Amino acid sequence: MPRISPFVGLRFDPERVGSMDLVTAPPYDVISEREHERYLAASPYNVIRLDLGDVATGGHVAAGDTAPDHYARAAAELAAWRDEGALRPTEGPAYFPYEMRFAFRRRPRRVRGLVCEVELEDWGGDVVPHERTMPGPIEDRLRLMRALESNLSCIYAVYTEPNDRLAGWLDSRTTDREPAVETTDEDGVEHRLWIADPDPAVAGWLDSASLMIADGHHRYETALRYRDEMRERRGPGPWDRVMMFLVDATTEQPPVLPFHRIQLEGEEPAAGRRVRSLEEVLETVDDAELVYGIATHERGAIVHRVAELTGRPPAVSRLHEQVLDGLEGLRFTPDAVAAEEAVRNGAAVAAYLLPPTDAATIRSVIDDGDRLPQKSTFFWPKPRTGLVIRPHDAADENAPASNRPRRVVGATPPPAAPAS
Repeated sequence: MPRISPFVGLRFDPERVGSMDLVTAPPYDVISEREHERYLAASPYNVIRLDLGDVATGGHVAAGDTAPDHYARAAAELAAWRDEGALRPTEGPAYFPYEMRFAFRRRPRRVRGLVCEVELEDWGGDVVPHERTMPGPIEDRLRLMRALESNLSCIYAVYTEPNDRLAGWLDSRTTDREPAVETTDEDGVEHRLWIADPDPAVAGWLDSASLMIADGHHRYETALRYRDEMRERRGPGPWDRVMMFLVDATTEQPPVLPFHRIQLEGEEPAAGRRVRSLEEVLETVDDAELVYGIATHERGAIVHRVAELTGRPPAVSRLHEQVLDGLEGLRFTPDAVAAEEAVRNGAAVAAYLLPPTDAATIRSVIDDGDRLPQKSTFFWPKPRTGLVIRPHDAADENAPASNRPRRVVGATPPPAAPAS
C-alpha cells in the first residue's frame, strides 16, 4: 500500500527571480555540458546550481573524489535563496496537480498527475523499478541529498489501474483554474502546476495501487540509502518519504521513447534487410513485432537496415539477449539522429535503433520478476525540476528565516555506504 501525503513545498517567487523559464531545468541526467552552461547563464537562481553545481564541468564531483566543494556550495546557495525569499514555502501542506501539454506524432497530448510525497518502501513491495541502476550516479545523488536535505525534483511513477476518483479530483482542481506556476520548456512542452488543498480523502484512493518508477531510479535508490542512514542516526523523520509525480498510465498513456544503442568498437553487425534512410527505419521499427533498426558505415556511406528478434516484447530486452550480449562500451541516446551521426563521423561501429514501447509492456516485465537493461526507456516529457522543492525541514518552513534551524554548510557528511 503506497502511503501518500501532502507536503510543504518551496516555490520560486517570480517577483524575485523572474520567469520560471529562467530558473527551472530538466532532470539532471538528461542535461549536456552545453545545456548546463546555458542554464547557468540564464539566471543566478536557476535550479541547475543546486542540482548539478555552479560550474559546467560535467556536474558534481565524481564518485570517489572527496572534495566537498560542489555540494557545500549548493547547500549554501539553497540556504541563501530561502533566507532572501527567492524560494518561499506554501502556507501549509498541499497537493500539487501537475500537467504537461505537448504535441506527439502531430497530435496534441497531455500527461497529468499528482505531485505528493510517498512513503519510501524497499524495492519489491508496492514501489517497483523497471531498469537496473549504476553505482556512480547514486553516490553523487547521495552526497547531494546529505548536503541539501531536500528533494529537488520529482521521481516520476506510474500506476496501471485507472482511478476515476483521483481523476475527477484532479479535474476539479485544474479545469477552469489558473495554475500557480507555468513554464514552457525547450521542446515546447507546457508545464502547469497547481496548489490544492490537502484533502484527506486523496490518500486512500491509491491504497491498492502498485507504483512503477518511470524516471528516477537512481534518485529513488538514493532516497532509500539516505533514509537508512538517517534512521540509524536520528530515527524516523521526513527522510522516510520522497517527492513523486504519480500518473495513471492507462488513462494518460505517457509516451515511452527508446534509448538507442551505440556500439563503439567490435565487428559490424550484418543482420537485416536494407532500407533507404533513417526515416524509413524509424517508420518500420515495431516493439510488438520486435523489429529494430541498424545503422553502419560501409564503403564511405551510411547503410540502414531493419531486422527482427524472437520472443516477446519489449524489443530492447531481446536485443540485449540475442545481439548485444557480451558487447562492452555501449553508449545510449534518445536521439536517433545523434546515434546515426556517431556512425557517420566514425566514432561508432554501429547504432541500434529501437522502437517506442508502453507502460503496460514494461509492467509485464516487472510482473514476471525481471527488469529491463539500464537506459532502456525514456518517458517523455519529463517533470521540470524547480517548479516545487520538498525540504526535509518542512515543519520549520513558515518560521522566520532567522529562527529556522540551519545546518553548518560544508560540515563533514557521514561516510557513504558501499555502492550496490
